[in-house]
Amino acid sequence: MQFESAIKKLEEIVAKLEGGEVTLDEAMALYLAGVEALKNCEKLLIEAEQKVEIILRDERTAFVEG
Repeated sequence: MQFESAIKKLEEIVAKLEGGEVTLDEAMALYLAGVEALKNCEKLLIEAEQKVEIILRDERTAFVEG
């Protein structure tokens, strides 16, 4: 799942919860789905951050060597 899709899913879950028209069981299921969506967002952000760090490290190495 792409980051933007994960954020959209999380926003939809929050909107449903804030709407107040769900049962307690539905709210609990939505909450758990939101936690999973948040974990996915965090994972995707960490992966992106690691890629950026690799790119920056490679750029610094090329600058020093060049």
